[in-house]
Amino acid sequence: MRASQFFISTLKESPSDAEVISHKLMMRTGMIKKLAAGIYSYMPMGLRVIRKIEAIIREEMNRAGAIELLMPVVQPAELWQETGRWDKMGPELARFKDRHDRDFIIQPTSEEVITDIARSDIRSYRQLPKNFYHIQTKFRDERRPRFGVMRGREFTMKDAYSFDRDEAAAEQSYQAMYAAYVRIFDRLGLRFRAVRADTGAIGGSLSHEFQVIADTGEDLLVYCPESDYAANIELAEALPLLAERAIAAEEMRKVATPETTRCEDVATLLAIPLERTVKSIVLAVDAPLGAEVWLLLIRGDHELNEIKAGKVPGLDVGFRFANEREIIDHFGCPPGYLGAINTQKPVKVVADRTVAAMSDFVSGANEIGFHIAGINWGRDLPEPGIIADIRNVVEGDLSPDGKGTLAIQRGIEVGHVFFLGTKYSAAMNCSYLDETGKPKLMVMGCYGIGVTRLVGAAIEQSHDDRGIIFPAAIAPFEVVIVPMGYGKSAAVKEAADKLLADLLAAGVDAILDDRDERPGVMFADWELIGIPHRVVVGERALKEGKLEYKSRTDAEATLLDITAMAEFLKQKLCN
Repeated sequence: MRASQFFISTLKESPSDAEVISHKLMMRTGMIKKLAAGIYSYMPMGLRVIRKIEAIIREEMNRAGAIELLMPVVQPAELWQETGRWDKMGPELARFKDRHDRDFIIQPTSEEVITDIARSDIRSYRQLPKNFYHIQTKFRDERRPRFGVMRGREFTMKDAYSFDRDEAAAEQSYQAMYAAYVRIFDRLGLRFRAVRADTGAIGGSLSHEFQVIADTGEDLLVYCPESDYAANIELAEALPLLAERAIAAEEMRKVATPETTRCEDVATLLAIPLERTVKSIVLAVDAPLGAEVWLLLIRGDHELNEIKAGKVPGLDVGFRFANEREIIDHFGCPPGYLGAINTQKPVKVVADRTVAAMSDFVSGANEIGFHIAGINWGRDLPEPGIIADIRNVVEGDLSPDGKGTLAIQRGIEVGHVFFLGTKYSAAMNCSYLDETGKPKLMVMGCYGIGVTRLVGAAIEQSHDDRGIIFPAAIAPFEVVIVPMGYGKSAAVKEAADKLLADLLAAGVDAILDDRDERPGVMFADWELIGIPHRVVVGERALKEGKLEYKSRTDAEATLLDITAMAEFLKQKLCN
């Protein structure tokens, strides 16, 4: 490839609406052009990256035995109504009517369509297992699209769906996809971690997220450096920090805490550790006869985990944070001084595991300007009705596997595998006939990779003040040849042309910058774009039979023999 035949459109400055580094650099390098909020045109430079990611995904999916097909972007509402997701999915699901007033959606995912295909075409146990995948455009009408391709509305995703006879076989399919994902992200050249995760709106009983490690990631990943334990913070189990409850040593008493509503300020005022305070969080569950109010108690230095709270029996039907009217009606005062003692109306109490083991703790008095100290379970208030893990873990907590303590790092979710079970096959009557001729539900799994999101994640993980640092496997070009005076020196032109021909013949994805630009402009462009390897062809070095080599991360260039350069680059790329 020659630069004069390609399309290069770099910018010196980032657009004002670009927030994160990947968005800024993808705009500056001309990889994407914004069309509307969360919707981008993928320009030639960016599309080359996407196609390389897709090629690796295809190879590994095929290697794992998956079969490629292509499902429509537009899907009829009837299928989504069968599974109930037509009503359950919020405004992120883009709905529209055709000219005949029939309801359709623009697909965010394809569980319903693939299940419809399977129930129509798979009849017998002899046809199982099967795993279908496609790489297709998706659309989710994000309320606030941002961060470029990281949180866009239209994007490309690879989604796969496995169908098996029973759970044991389905687990084998799940593990095969898990292994394929590990190979995919290894080949992409990314630092990543696979973590246990919540199943979310997709549903199912088991899932793992594949997270690209990046300081700018939105997700918090919990792991144990001494073991294989790893989970998204939403799912990471928080063990109780107290082995057993100590015997009460204080009398319960009301203490004045004027204009002190935060646990941190209460602890400072009373000169006690923050760990002695308890935080009150009020939730509501809407019901036909009125909202049911719940009080969740966590230690003052901890944070509520809403995903875990949503799995508490009674809250698993769906909850919201109570409004001020409901809080005053049940507790007699506004937020800031709430507690489980002296409520105006009965509330359902859920205590975090650690809070349930506390004694002599401090909580709100349900009176403005006051807290209660020296509170003890059983003596001053009933034992909690429900004890559950409802908090986020913190760094230094004991690992749930008992093999060390937990550490936390940030990541960007780029892949997710789900063990679905019969969630969709039961809803859509997707069955097969077993050896005895009896119908049985197929057991499913689903597996997604955010193709376009991977581009942003790779950039977030690896960049510097000069631009992107792409892994060679997904860079738009592996090698750039930069000639000094290509149109002025016959020797430079001949050497550059020959090196390009040699590299292309060897299967190296190279580009020759034959533009009539100053060297500084060419160097800056290719460093900004993130090409891993650069070769400079100059008259002075040619007189010594040398070419100048520099990788994207090298501090200094190296002179190498011109006859050895092609083989040197091939070896570099192989390594």
